Amino acid sequence: MLEVERPIEVFLEILGRRGSFPILWALVRGPQRFSALQQETGLPPRTLSLRLKELEDFALVSRTAYPQVPPRVDYALTKKGEGLKGALEALLEWEKTL
Repeated sequence: MLEVERPIEVFLEILGRRGSFPILWALVRGPQRFSALQQETGLPPRTLSLRLKELEDFALVSRTAYPQVPPRVDYALTKKGEGLKGALEALLEWEKTL
């Protein structure tokens, strides 16, 4: 019998990918532009773009594009993403014990 992955397993797989945790942690402090996220996380543009898309697909991050010149795009946590704040804080505390 084939087992279907549970949502927590999918989430942990995404969280374990390079850059996912720093992106989520940066967005805990509020909406950010792509350039600010890149500066804060130190991720290459392609990696950052891929991770943001994955986090969007998992409904943890929202992308808002503004029709202006130059183009402006903000990324923010969704309600689902905001629900992770406590878990992210707990992981940072746990990391101190390693």
